[in-house]
Amino acid sequence: MAEIVADTSALVSLGIVADSDHQPLALCLDRYDVCIPDEVVTELDEIASYDDRHGSAATAVLDRTDDVTVQSVDLDAEFPLDDGENAAVTLANDIDAALLLCDEFNRLGLIHASLADTRLVTTPTLLSVLVRTDDLTLANARTLLDDISTARSWDANSYVKRARSLLDDA
Repeated sequence: MAEIVADTSALVSLGIVADSDHQPLALCLDRYDVCIPDEVVTELDEIASYDDRHGSAATAVLDRTDDVTVQSVDLDAEFPLDDGENAAVTLANDIDAALLLCDEFNRLGLIHASLADTRLVTTPTLLSVLVRTDDLTLANARTLLDDISTARSWDANSYVKRARSLLDDA
């Protein structure tokens, strides 16, 4: 299985629809060796304290931490993003992960440029991969993307609109 490092935002996105018959978090954990840095667990703990969909999503992810590898990393003090993204990029580079799953849409260029040999993917991209590998139907991917987009306030995001149009054209 390919190794994927995930940051907090992407894991929360995957956990948003934890009550669905087609859980993207479970599909990701089945398809990839998922690694996360300690900082991501800390951020998930903080988010889980909220009584909303994001808190429930973070709790769903924390309930599955036995299915991921949690590692410590040394943060780059100069990296201009929060500790979770900093640690995820560092871990991806340290272990030469195949993929970094990150939904920090406003800073994707910086994150991409900070990766050595790791491919950057987002939740919408991951959903399309799951369709291509027959782990998810196109209709289910569209529904999941709509549900996640609504919960994460992505409806106006141009990157997500493009991903949705690719699913619609498939």
